[in-house]
Amino acid sequence: MPSIKMVLESALYVSDLSRAVAFYRDVLGLPLLDEFDEMRGVAFAVGPSVLLLFRPELTLNGGSLPSHGARGPGHVAFSVRPEDMPAWRDRLLERGVAIECEHAFGENPASIFFRDPDGNLLEFAVASIWSWSVQ
Repeated sequence: MPSIKMVLESALYVSDLSRAVAFYRDVLGLPLLDEFDEMRGVAFAVGPSVLLLFRPELTLNGGSLPSHGARGPGHVAFSVRPEDMPAWRDRLLERGVAIECEHAFGENPASIFFRDPDGNLLEFAVASIWSWSVQ
């Protein structure tokens, strides 16, 4: 059986693309890779993968690609180094982003849970929360 190597891209859905771009670029520091036709969506680099942000009303219509998408909040966890957790906590708070909770999985440093302006649940976590993950 052929193998799957990794998740190449993930998508979240947002109502205000300009507001979302400002949050992911300015608060999280993600580099913007591309903007899609008619402000349908954008792509950000996240290490070796891509985070897509789409406006659901345009993405559900399909177009030249198959229709896909969802409505309502989703979840993405970003892998960060354990020693960077305090700096991420400070950065979020300095930029007025509420931390919804912190939760430790096993003996790992606590993950930091917070929301983007559209209510998507985001998480800073260490890779070791999954015992099989690549460190």
